[in-house]
Amino acid sequence: MNEPVRSSPPSTPIAAASDVARVQQLAHARDEIVARLKQRIVGQEEVIELLLIALFSRGHGLFVGVPGLAKTLLITTLADALSLHSNRIQFTPDLMPSDVTGTDVLEEDNTTGKRHFRFIPGPVFTNILLADEINRAPPKTQAALLQSMAERRVTASGNTYALEQPYLVFATQNPIEQEGTYPLPEAQLDRFLFQIDVRYPSAHEEVDIVKRTTAPMPTTITPVLSSEEIVSFQDLVPRVPVADHVVQHAVEIVRTSRPEDVRAIDLVKQNVAFGAGPRASQGLILGAKARAILHGRYAAELDDVRALVEPILMHRLVMNFRAEAEGVTAVDVIEGIMRSIEP
Repeated sequence: MNEPVRSSPPSTPIAAASDVARVQQLAHARDEIVARLKQRIVGQEEVIELLLIALFSRGHGLFVGVPGLAKTLLITTLADALSLHSNRIQFTPDLMPSDVTGTDVLEEDNTTGKRHFRFIPGPVFTNILLADEINRAPPKTQAALLQSMAERRVTASGNTYALEQPYLVFATQNPIEQEGTYPLPEAQLDRFLFQIDVRYPSAHEEVDIVKRTTAPMPTTITPVLSSEEIVSFQDLVPRVPVADHVVQHAVEIVRTSRPEDVRAIDLVKQNVAFGAGPRASQGLILGAKARAILHGRYAAELDDVRALVEPILMHRLVMNFRAEAEGVTAVDVIEGIMRSIEP
């Protein structure tokens, strides 16, 4: 029997002076961060919005878009604007798990002649990890990221190492090249809070892009926040209050995506093999809280939840053969769900 949905226990009201001040500080910092990003990035307002929500809700992001849309530049610029360390891994078919997590090397002490192993940390030991074209590496190498994404630590050669906070993984996928790629398994896709579709720029944005990239560009970005301030804001997000009916609404949306659920609409029953799990419900609420305070509001609302449904559910719905044959996409199903569930 399914457990009834329980609202979170009462917490200290965010209207307390310290938290109110922190929310206002974050809203101001958000404007400053966006201004820094705009020094190098043209357009992509929705992508930037989701990137910041993922950052402050401690969620990972999967960026999907054709080459040349500044996905890598956006993430590296974010690291510069936040005084964070960033590493980039170009995923290739010959990449090994140790190339991601690190490896032990044998060293000899010149004075004693004794040999010992020393662990050399891999690129996963950073604040922001860019996993470029993650689906080009085989599943064994993809799985090397699972523990770091879920637990913020890495186990290598029998030892476990904690990762410095904040820690976020932003991965990119190229949707137009499928030769020599290894699709991410559903279990790994579920580790990503958002799937962020990076679309083509508009005509006037593309003109601006060409002008900027064919002229001298600014080389330095003034940092807005330190790593300690980011962690402090991340700790603030769970304290944001959310009404019971908002939680119920988020859970109802996710449960409606499951074809075996009594609330599932015909579009779901006919086209979805597996719906979204509880991580989607959790992600909707955490993301809504982060979205609210990024805009200077003290509580998550229904509009915050509904604004995040598509990027949270899109990569979690497993479509069946009928959907593939008839060209029904996850976005079509999500739009049907949202039409059937009024706020």
